[in-house]
Amino acid sequence: MALHVKKGDTVKVLSGNDKGKQGVVKEAFPRECRVIVEGVNLRWKHKKPTAQNQKGQRVQEECSIHASNVARVDGAAKPAAKKSKKAAK
Repeated sequence: MALHVKKGDTVKVLSGNDKGKQGVVKEAFPRECRVIVEGVNLRWKHKKPTAQNQKGQRVQEECSIHASNVARVDGAAKPAAKKSKKAAK
């Protein structure tokens, strides 16, 4: 199944905790219909101490969100919106 957004597109989040935020698609997963958007859906990841990293740490990283929750933004002046199913007159 093809996604309506791809890597590098600027998108606006339509629903969820980050509703209204804009960001760039960092990665797309077409089989799962999910995308990773820069600066959206941040979660804390706890890293254990290792030989290279002597101290453990908490790192924030972006998690994927469903592709139906984002809309592509086609420029700064044009707001993101879902396409209407009404016929043009």
